[in-house]
Amino acid sequence: MSLDITNLQAIDVHTHVHFSQAAAASPEGGARMEQMRARFGSDILGMDLPGIAEFYRQRSMAAVAFTIDSLGEPSEHAPTNEEIGELAAEHTDAIIPFASVHPLRGKGGARIARRLIETYGFKGFKFHPSVQEFYPNDPVAFPIYEVLAEYQLPALFHTGQNGVGAGTKGGGGIRLKYSDPLYLDDVAVDFPDMPIVMAHPSFPWQDVALSVATHKAQVYIDLSGWSPKYFPPQLVQYANTLLRKKVLFGTDFPLFTPERWRADLEKTEIRDSVKPDIMLHNAARLFGLESE
Repeated sequence: MSLDITNLQAIDVHTHVHFSQAAAASPEGGARMEQMRARFGSDILGMDLPGIAEFYRQRSMAAVAFTIDSLGEPSEHAPTNEEIGELAAEHTDAIIPFASVHPLRGKGGARIARRLIETYGFKGFKFHPSVQEFYPNDPVAFPIYEVLAEYQLPALFHTGQNGVGAGTKGGGGIRLKYSDPLYLDDVAVDFPDMPIVMAHPSFPWQDVALSVATHKAQVYIDLSGWSPKYFPPQLVQYANTLLRKKVLFGTDFPLFTPERWRADLEKTEIRDSVKPDIMLHNAARLFGLESE
């Protein structure tokens, strides 16, 4: 990885790429992006990967970027893993590419994962148990985990409640049970060479996530998806103490911008002395950019 952390202020370990480059450049994609921006009152929605790279480059930051694999018809605007890999190679100063392979692809998914790593140089993989409808400790996913463990690449798992479908009838069909972080305790035991990142404050299982992260050496927590001012007090306590080397800055971009997240961090009791680790150094060590 060619990132020079001496020139970085932060590494955002959780950003979504919702639009392919072709979709972003098309009239239909442009119209869809404008609809999204108008609906959410934001001018950052709908960026393709080069747009995200420039956004973070301007802020002297790097970003972990990914899409989410589906077994059904892919979104007409979504990028493929291959596109993310190809474009990330053009923006190595700002992008850390993560792939996504649906765990229910099983042994076929393991072959896909190996090809993506060896051909495109992906640095980790993203999994979303509630959206992809699988329990993280289901043996069907183990062939993919075995590949990640072989290369010692991190696996980033959504945990806790989900913004997708929130507030709609039936929650849009999303089942929260899949994202209980306790299932990741099994995964950590069975795959000790695969670093695990539990994404988000894991509401309503925050204490479970803290327990797993303190007990398993290769398990981390990213702080994305929530404004820091709403972090549970026990998460703040552990970020200041036992997990100060294992909590990671993440926004869930474009849900949050780095500016808003950092401004809200100042409204918390997280100590100034641990902020450099949270913002940069913990992720740099995870990705092998900085010695222990």
